[in-house]
Amino acid sequence: MPTIALPTLHPGQVAAFEEGYRFVAMRCGRRWGKTNYAITLACDGASKKWPVGFFAPNYKIIAETYQEIREILDPIVTRANAQEKVIRTLGGGRIDFWSLDDPRAGRSRKYKLALIDEAAYTRPNMIDIWEQAIRPTLVDMRGSAIALSNTAGANPDNCLHQIRTQTRKYGFRDFHAPSHANPYLPRQELIDLERKSHPLVWRQEYLAEFVDWSGQAFFDEQKLLERGAPVEWPTHCDLVFAVIDTAIKDGAAHDGTAVSYWARSQFSGHPLVLLDWDIVQIEGAMLETWLPSVFARSVELAIACGARMAQPGDGTPPVWIEDKGSGTILIQQALRRGWNAIAIEGKITAAGKDARAISVSGYFHRGEIKFSRHAYEKTVTFKNATRNHMLAQLLSYRVGDKSAATRADDLLDTATYAVAIALGNNEGF
Repeated sequence: MPTIALPTLHPGQVAAFEEGYRFVAMRCGRRWGKTNYAITLACDGASKKWPVGFFAPNYKIIAETYQEIREILDPIVTRANAQEKVIRTLGGGRIDFWSLDDPRAGRSRKYKLALIDEAAYTRPNMIDIWEQAIRPTLVDMRGSAIALSNTAGANPDNCLHQIRTQTRKYGFRDFHAPSHANPYLPRQELIDLERKSHPLVWRQEYLAEFVDWSGQAFFDEQKLLERGAPVEWPTHCDLVFAVIDTAIKDGAAHDGTAVSYWARSQFSGHPLVLLDWDIVQIEGAMLETWLPSVFARSVELAIACGARMAQPGDGTPPVWIEDKGSGTILIQQALRRGWNAIAIEGKITAAGKDARAISVSGYFHRGEIKFSRHAYEKTVTFKNATRNHMLAQLLSYRVGDKSAATRADDLLDTATYAVAIALGNNEGF
């Protein structure tokens, strides 16, 4: 019979495997290897002729995992269909891949093993999906279930948090797998990460603790200043650029159209300085007349700050624009005019506000982002309120805030986009 080569588990993963409990809630730190662990268990089950259900928040997450499992099982695969998301193996083994966007995921099937990937990032109704759809699939074969995820905060809608804290109700055993439980991660790298990270981010992302973000101010005003005061515009910098967050996205009217202007310096001075910002309420049709003013202001600031880096096209500084709704139209208009417009990468825009903020938080925490005096002292009247809206949005931001849907945060979005673009290495996306 053909054989397959399963991934080798590191000692921390072996310890998880040897727990032997029927239902396990695994809270995993970054780079511990949860996806590799889940892939190994799925392949092992299929090779033993088991029916396995692999559940994830959406098909985008499933796609890469499906391909890795398909390649490992190739010698024993009898049928595989990427569209139907099913892999069948010799002897009757199979793996079904389910998106948890579907509340009926897994219904009418029976499994020996159910794997729930990124359980903390599922929708608020996930616990209902578990009880009504997934749990019944394990009855016939008295199957097991493992939910794996980073913790993503302590809130009542977090499925991983619910099954871990309500053990009597749901029957899950807690298994804690912080990043350092992977012995192959360089210890000095983890030490450096802890030093550079926001303390709460370190606890959540790497120690895999359930962090309560309620009431926690995420951005510290003093970190945005230099010895308690804003900084002056740089006299020399590598690059000046702008970031636009548009008002009309997915057919819904948001609070405003925002733009922020930044100076990037790689080898001297502050790495990233906020030079200016603006927020306006305009009809979608008026965006075309507003856009030229953004490019004109970028040129003014590039000259004032001695921007060194030459730009493609007509030499104008780059303007990054959210590639959604009216932002897509702005990008097309700018490119037709030969302006230097760039679409923000989809993986950054798709990550979500909290994920973006957490991913770039280390740069803010280390004081690498500063407000210029002009940006700090500026006020604008917006929606009948006259204030520094950029500072107000940053300082009022809370991870997991339930009021986010109604709160103005367009300038906040431009700031997190700017840091991800200029300083980030996309690790969090």
